[in-house]
Amino acid sequence: MKRTLENVEVERKLNEYKPRIYQLPLLKALDQGYKRVLGILPRRAGKDITALNYVIRQMWEKPGVYYYIFPTYSQAKKVIWDSITNNGKRILDYFPKELVLQMNAQEMKIRMIAKDGKTSLFQLIGSDNYDSLMGTNPYGCVFSEYALQNPLAYQYIRPILTANEGWALFISTPRGKNHLWSLYQLAKESPDWFCYKLTIEDTLHIPMEEIEKERLDGLMSEDMIQQEYYTSFDMGVEGSYYSRYIDKCKREERIGHVPWESAFKVHTAWDIGVRDKTSIIFFQTIGHTVRIIDCYENSKHGVEHYAEVLSNKPYLYGVHIAPHDIRVKEWGAGITRFEKARQLGINFTLSSRQEVPDGIEAARSLFSKAWFDEENSKPLLEALENYRQEYDAKKKIYLPRPLHDWASHFADAFRYLAVSLPKTMDGLSSQDLDAAYQEACYGGDYALPSFFKDSTHSRIY
Repeated sequence: MKRTLENVEVERKLNEYKPRIYQLPLLKALDQGYKRVLGILPRRAGKDITALNYVIRQMWEKPGVYYYIFPTYSQAKKVIWDSITNNGKRILDYFPKELVLQMNAQEMKIRMIAKDGKTSLFQLIGSDNYDSLMGTNPYGCVFSEYALQNPLAYQYIRPILTANEGWALFISTPRGKNHLWSLYQLAKESPDWFCYKLTIEDTLHIPMEEIEKERLDGLMSEDMIQQEYYTSFDMGVEGSYYSRYIDKCKREERIGHVPWESAFKVHTAWDIGVRDKTSIIFFQTIGHTVRIIDCYENSKHGVEHYAEVLSNKPYLYGVHIAPHDIRVKEWGAGITRFEKARQLGINFTLSSRQEVPDGIEAARSLFSKAWFDEENSKPLLEALENYRQEYDAKKKIYLPRPLHDWASHFADAFRYLAVSLPKTMDGLSSQDLDAAYQEACYGGDYALPSFFKDSTHSRIY
């Protein structure tokens, strides 16, 4: 297409944003043809504004579909759609007004004209709704704060990008040795990836004396400083309930190949979703060990779908554990999921009643005797490692309750497994079952009066 004066003016506006020097290698890698780029940078390093401006430039140069993916839909809205820079500029104002054809605030979509007169589409998405990516056809994707995302989002979209010869940019700060760590290990060794990791000492985008002040004033823990500013993977997920227990399982080599033992029954633990995910853990209790051999998660399906999933596996089933609210959640014409499942041959046993703090303590105790099949239980392990307390950014404190996000569903199923484990043991009396349950929740103090148990186990650590 002939270069017009209008095009020259648009390109001048597109080039008004100047990335910081330490951000240039990421952009040059994309321009040089790398299709997969990973940038691990400190907090407040300007990752998102730089990545967004690159996407806008790409939308002008090459018409297509471009997704900008955050851990959650609400975070995408907060960080990009509704956000304002320090100098008072709306983030969305980086899109040249003369190129914008349509803005859809409800779906956070922007249609923009490209250099050749065709149309590009930009959309903000949360990885907590990765199903929305199915059937789409993007050319470029940015995964922001990938360490906190549901890794299934990239797994779903990766084949599409490969088929389109499209690109993906991952930008994040570490959150322990989770799926970002795994991606970092892969990217470092692969010639097809450009991998870039910096610390505050490389970027110097925040004065070191400011960080020292936060350290001295107790505004941030040393663990948080190392993670947020020195991009350390060694600190674990701040506020995580289970990351150090999973680390111990790894050190003791209890995460690996854990085969299904056909001579023993396979039990399941469920978290039943209506609008959220339904998560299933498949496990065997053999002696004093719990062997977690498989897992499954999906959404927007009826009980019939999950009954078919169970029947397609070769297992001889024992106990199916479900939360108590399965009796009240309806499916179809006024029938509960509990009743519907029974009609389909799944006879649920209700999870032992427990408060969330007690359930988390029981889950922590379960790790000491749990073995995980690394391949078949990967989604479960990633969820458990990322299950964490909700954070109040204004008060800079963790709240005494779990954050509800993509990791919650498998974590809840694991909690139901932990508190109901005695129900999977054959040959125990009801008294033995109750004692085993109490010990799972309260350890050696289970025989104490409830006043003492409540006073020591009523909060989440």
